[in-house]
Amino acid sequence: MSTYKHILVGLDLSPESQQVIDRVKLLFAHTDTKISVCHILEPLAFTYGGDIPVDLSDVQLQLEQQAKERLASICEPLNVADENQLVILGQPATEMRRLARERDIDLIVVGSHGRHGLALIFGSTSNSVLHGAPCDVLAVRITDE
Repeated sequence: MSTYKHILVGLDLSPESQQVIDRVKLLFAHTDTKISVCHILEPLAFTYGGDIPVDLSDVQLQLEQQAKERLASICEPLNVADENQLVILGQPATEMRRLARERDIDLIVVGSHGRHGLALIFGSTSNSVLHGAPCDVLAVRITDE
């Protein structure tokens, strides 16, 4: 039995996401821990600065649908219920912390590439999740396979 009742797994849906899923399976497969999995899509207006004079809503909807399909296939081996497979628009660290508070999460699991120096300062989602998280955070080291 796990001491964690509800975990949130944050994935970027890259091929390396499987390493995070494998670790979650190893740690929680034979427990009664509830698992929610999320992918946070940054809105295109944020990504591109909002200066492009075209309607990107159709592209955004396509990206969301593709993310939902990819997330469903990743979640299948974990038997994650549909209502616990979440694709959300926003800033990844902020949204994961919000989900943790709203859903009574007691562990957030994210992948970490182990960046150093400027790469760490300018872009570590796992580090951003850690600071301000209302619960424990497990950073799974992503390795080059």
